[in-house]
Amino acid sequence: MDSRLGDDGALAGQRATGKPGRAVDDEARADQHPAAPHPRTSNTRPARGHDAALPRLTAAVNPSTLAGQIALAAELSARVRAGTALPQALAALAVEARLDAAARGAVQDIAYRTMRQRGLADGLLDKLATRRPAAHLRELLVVALALAVQPDAPYTEHTLVDQAVEAVKPGERGFVNAVLRRFLRERAELLDTVRSHPEARWNLPRWWLDRLKAAHPQHWQSIAEAGNRPPPMTLRVNLAQGTREAYLARLAEAGIGADALATAPGAVRLHRPVPVGALPGFDSGAVSVQDAGAQLAAELLAPQPGDRVLDACAAPGGKTLHLLELADCELLALDSDADRLARVAENLARLGERAARVTTRAASADRPADWWDGQPFDRILADLPCTASGILRRHADIRWLRRSTDVDQLATLASGILDALWPLLKPGGRLLVSTCSVFPEEGELQLKRFIDRHADAARLPAPGQMLPTPDHASSQSDDHDGFFHALLEKRAPSVG
Repeated sequence: MDSRLGDDGALAGQRATGKPGRAVDDEARADQHPAAPHPRTSNTRPARGHDAALPRLTAAVNPSTLAGQIALAAELSARVRAGTALPQALAALAVEARLDAAARGAVQDIAYRTMRQRGLADGLLDKLATRRPAAHLRELLVVALALAVQPDAPYTEHTLVDQAVEAVKPGERGFVNAVLRRFLRERAELLDTVRSHPEARWNLPRWWLDRLKAAHPQHWQSIAEAGNRPPPMTLRVNLAQGTREAYLARLAEAGIGADALATAPGAVRLHRPVPVGALPGFDSGAVSVQDAGAQLAAELLAPQPGDRVLDACAAPGGKTLHLLELADCELLALDSDADRLARVAENLARLGERAARVTTRAASADRPADWWDGQPFDRILADLPCTASGILRRHADIRWLRRSTDVDQLATLASGILDALWPLLKPGGRLLVSTCSVFPEEGELQLKRFIDRHADAARLPAPGQMLPTPDHASSQSDDHDGFFHALLEKRAPSVG
């Protein structure tokens, strides 16, 4: 999941063989399917007075040019700053600007690059601007500066400056040109000065950094660094259809380089992202796109044939598919978002006959009276709402949408879901608590409080807090986002 990649690692502009809306899998990003949902969070703020108009930068934005793409990415940056999640903002803008697949991919690439460097770009602009720029100019300059500081940008610095200048109205070009050319002249000194501020150095809000330092004093820097790196495209091989080694051979035959990851039994990391339509056997369910850390959820829950299983927060369906791949079980896939739940059905269509044993239901997990039939479950997967603080490399805008108060609010919401689900589990049954967060309030502390409230809950071996790997390029066998996985078993009531 990299600015060239989808959150699942797909190449920007090459979404599911160009078919908008095609389902992919958990942790998938908008690159592969337009309007891809964010992780299960309270993800969108009120748009504080921001209208949905196209950028006020040029009379006519041409999205086939770099100038037009910078202008559109600036509009996306403004919408994120106003409180809209980037995938939703991109989906709306693509319709408004009538973007084709290539233009959409290019704009998305620039937008994700900007999100990863926005703290630094904001700091640079504060140093460079001799006057307070209008809001639309500020966003354009932030985009241009975010691109200018990246060593792997696919264009020269001078091309970038020329195109950024071209993106604005004639009366604004002198200001934009002066700011950007001053940056090129004073780059080293400016970067040293601005990077002395933690928000700019790590591209994270101060409150986020404070929480990381308090929770992970020995590892906070590597966690922050991991969130600023482009992610790989990671696959989950359907081991019910064949071995991982056999699928690696199929990839090699197709000219796709890949290696196995030790994180999970079916995890494969591609050397370069490809459209999902290029993956051998994707349409027949031989492989799905899913981060290696997320793949552990179904493996840990370990459903057995004939089990009655609840996937309590199922959309978009990656873990649902994995549960069915592991065992022919009776499965209820539940999600409170009907639109997201529709993607579960799209994903299930790739699995064939076994998918017939799945029932989908749009309902809230914390209100079982609305949907539970009274029959207890053998297994429950509780993929809980959280801040998504562990998957920043795949959802780079999350850091700019969150507030410190979200951590406790989401932990409270998740706590209510766990308390509601526990009575639905059979004695001897197992429940997996799973989040994509690195904050202990949403993981270890949450679990300890739950066990304190439920004397019949016994903790079984599971990884617990998994910190994101800081540099996938240097990791030969382990590469995953940040997750928390805890497995609980319900003790049978004592007799006598």
